[in-house]
Amino acid sequence: MSSISNFDPNSVGLTANNIFGLPFTQEEASLVLLPVSWEVTVSYRPGTAEGPERIFSAAMQVDLFDPDVENGWQKGFYMLPVDEEIKDKGNELRTYVEEVLDFMVAGGNVAEDAALTEKMNQINDGGQMLHDWVYIQTSELLKSGKKVGLIGGDHSTPLGFIKALADHHSEFGILQIDAHADLRVAYEGFTYSHASIMYNTTNLIPQVSKLVQVGIRDYCNEELEIINNSNGRIQTFFDKNIKEQQYEGATWKAICTEIINALPQKVYISFDIDGLDPKLCPNTGTPVPGGFEAEQIFYLFKMLHNSGRQIIGFDLNEVSAGGATEDGIDAIVGARVLFKLCNYMVA
Repeated sequence: MSSISNFDPNSVGLTANNIFGLPFTQEEASLVLLPVSWEVTVSYRPGTAEGPERIFSAAMQVDLFDPDVENGWQKGFYMLPVDEEIKDKGNELRTYVEEVLDFMVAGGNVAEDAALTEKMNQINDGGQMLHDWVYIQTSELLKSGKKVGLIGGDHSTPLGFIKALADHHSEFGILQIDAHADLRVAYEGFTYSHASIMYNTTNLIPQVSKLVQVGIRDYCNEELEIINNSNGRIQTFFDKNIKEQQYEGATWKAICTEIINALPQKVYISFDIDGLDPKLCPNTGTPVPGGFEAEQIFYLFKMLHNSGRQIIGFDLNEVSAGGATEDGIDAIVGARVLFKLCNYMVA
């Protein structure tokens, strides 16, 4: 490509360029990243709406040599600009959510309050709008021949993208890295809650033939029943079980092999950053003790790639500064996770 003829990959990341300091345009890039600055239904700590922009800034510090996928960046990565109208709408609805949650936590019944019921309806309408917007954006990119990744925002953001992929693939699996099962039914009354993403996905998108969850360590009885009653469509590798296997002598390679064997040929990766040890994402919305080192997940990705499976898309979400300064490690870790996902996507 003409874009890299005068590009020095060993130099500093130029802020005049795009993600990772790369010089590609959208037309030249093989992989296009859609940022979705949305955190309407976050139920604990906000801040993930700033994730895409924080990751973009931190990505300028990522060296471009990846020993697992050498020169993957030469295929071209490009991140679209943040849509400010979507972000502003999300911020507006976030204030409604806070009102509703404060009322519910105090013991109130939203159905008995006309004003809050109306706000609840607007929140759910906003979730549908976001879902439709993501579907349209990603559908257009896929139709133009681009590989696509999504950067949240909270974990509700990729539903429209997964639906768009279902228009192109009759069957595929999801590899979910997460602390939470995200199988809640309209959690807190919000149809498109971040805690309901996998419930919505498995109920609305039949092309998702298998959901393989890894690292789950915070879930409720209802979610466990959904897993147990899924007839094998949902297979969950709980963090507790993984750790106990390792304590008793199982290797991470053997566990990764079991995980990969549960997946079909085509795989979508949904990476909630809180699947990692919280020391790597201290500002994420709902951190949970336990989880993985980043290198453990990168090894899982390496084995997934070496198995011959096709990665058809990915999302990275819940990377948050949590209102903290730019000094937080969250965006730094997020940028490196993103670079690894991008490289395996084009490998």
